[in-house]
Amino acid sequence: MAIAMFENANCQAASFALNTVGWILSMTCMGLAEWRVWYMESSSVPSRGLACIGMWKVCTYQPNSLHSRNIECHRYTYSDTYLPLDIRIAQNLLLAASLLGLLGKVLMVTGLQRVYAGQLQKDTTCNPFFASGVLSIIAGAFILIAVMWNHQSVMNEEGIRFPPSFQIPFRPDRQETGSTVLLAVLAAFLMMLSGLLTISFQLPPNIHVYPEV
Repeated sequence: MAIAMFENANCQAASFALNTVGWILSMTCMGLAEWRVWYMESSSVPSRGLACIGMWKVCTYQPNSLHSRNIECHRYTYSDTYLPLDIRIAQNLLLAASLLGLLGKVLMVTGLQRVYAGQLQKDTTCNPFFASGVLSIIAGAFILIAVMWNHQSVMNEEGIRFPPSFQIPFRPDRQETGSTVLLAVLAAFLMMLSGLLTISFQLPPNIHVYPEV
């Protein structure tokens, strides 16, 4: 029984590694700007170039010469009223996902410590592994919702009324989803997979393991 328990615990350690990678990727996605890529090809000269719209910042790339570009980024704040509803909701979803993922990691570490110490029994009222798995799945779902909403906005060619100082038109000539979306999808997949593996953790019945004295 003890051997089976430690084998299961090792599987949970692997799940913890997947969860950690997914959580790091989700945090990375929050800071990147390539959620939407705007191509401003027929705009006026100050606005010509490329704009990358992120959840927390927008970056413009204006060509100076054939081989160089001028990059300028502007960060958002909660007081910015020009942000559309989809970006505001996505901001909250990504923040919630990062917090839930962190809490899930804490619960998983707690569960692993109790397993290796022989303190976690099958009839435990609150199973930290189950709670951690549920939180990880919810976090992954939040990230996917943000991704799908961003994709829908791009497909609908929705515009954003940035301040004039940004020198970005309300709507570009064309737009597409950026590379950060793929990173976000991978983060959501890893967190949800980790959650499912964690929930599947089962302690052997009638287990009695005592720590060494």
